Amino acid sequence: MDVLSAIIFFAYAPALALLWYFYHADKYEPEPKRYVIATFILGSTLSVGVAMLLEAFLVQGEFGYALLPATAFYMALVAGIVEEPAKALAIRLPFKAGQMDGIMDGVVYGVAAGLGFAATENFLYGIGFGVGTTIVRAFLTPFAHATWSAIVGVGYGLKAEGKVQSITSYFVLAILLHFLWDYFAFLSLAIPSYYIFTILLIFINIALIRYFIMLGQREDLEKAWWYWFVRR
Repeated sequence: MDVLSAIIFFAYAPALALLWYFYHADKYEPEPKRYVIATFILGSTLSVGVAMLLEAFLVQGEFGYALLPATAFYMALVAGIVEEPAKALAIRLPFKAGQMDGIMDGVVYGVAAGLGFAATENFLYGIGFGVGTTIVRAFLTPFAHATWSAIVGVGYGLKAEGKVQSITSYFVLAILLHFLWDYFAFLSLAIPSYYIFTILLIFINIALIRYFIMLGQREDLEKAWWYWFVRR
């Protein structure tokens, strides 16, 4: 396997494997595959493009200037504030198409957008820093991005049901977790002991996604029993 093929494989294969897992977690009311795939593709293309453009102007200075200094704090803050709304652009496809009507739908589509974003991001890191970087990131960032986008997706799912009027709080939580992850990851490059906070955030992400899946499955099961009862 040549280097480019290895980068592509390790960037996209783990993300697609996780997408397969989360798609099948929606066992009571599976979503149309075409919308899930389309959300993944939008997350890996449109969302990444929008985020890269905005981040370049805000903090990285690739256009000859930067509005903010490239410190760990500002880089992490901009990443959270820019990337979560950028991934939400992909989630809005199924939302606007009327495909979202609950928590589990939000988890599936949010995960799809986040995994698409993470896959392309890891591919680009591999192109810049080598296949080893992509392999390391493949074990961390897909699940992290999936969790943060799932939080926003749950907000959209609840909004589609009419259970919430605003999803601002869901964005705030996703941005906060994203910021903390990136901030401690940047700090750990200089002081490795900061990795302990990243590990803690991994467990928080796992707990959150498991919680949302359980809520979503419970909600879908209740709907299934209700539909069965009504048809009787």
